[in-house]
Amino acid sequence: MEEGLQQFKADFFKALAHPLRIRILELLVDGKKSVNEIQDCLEKEGSAVSQQLSVLRAKNIVYGEKEGKKVYYSLSDPMIGELLGVAKDIFNNHLVHTISRLEEMTSNGSDEENN
Repeated sequence: MEEGLQQFKADFFKALAHPLRIRILELLVDGKKSVNEIQDCLEKEGSAVSQQLSVLRAKNIVYGEKEGKKVYYSLSDPMIGELLGVAKDIFNNHLVHTISRLEEMTSNGSDEENN
C-alpha cells in the first residue's frame, strides 16, 4: 500500500514538473477558464497550452467541462492551490536563507578587510 502511495506522489509531482503547467494551475486557482483565456493570460500558442493541459488531465490534476463550443478547465482538487501556496512559501524561505547567508559572507569579508 505504501509503495502505491509513493508512486502516486512521484507521478503527481512529475506532472507538476514543468513551468507552463505550474502557470496554468496558478491561473486555475482563481476558477475555471477556457483554453482561449488560458492562452491569452499566458501569451502562449494553443498547441503548447493544449499539450500541457493534456498532461494535467491525464493525471487528473485538472478536468474539462464542455459548455457550448468551449471547454473550461478547473482544478480537480482545491488543495492543489494550497500546495502551490506552500511551494511558494518554501521558495520564499529558501530565498530569505540564501540572502542571509550572502549578507553574512559579505559582512565577514568586510570585517576581514578592516583588520
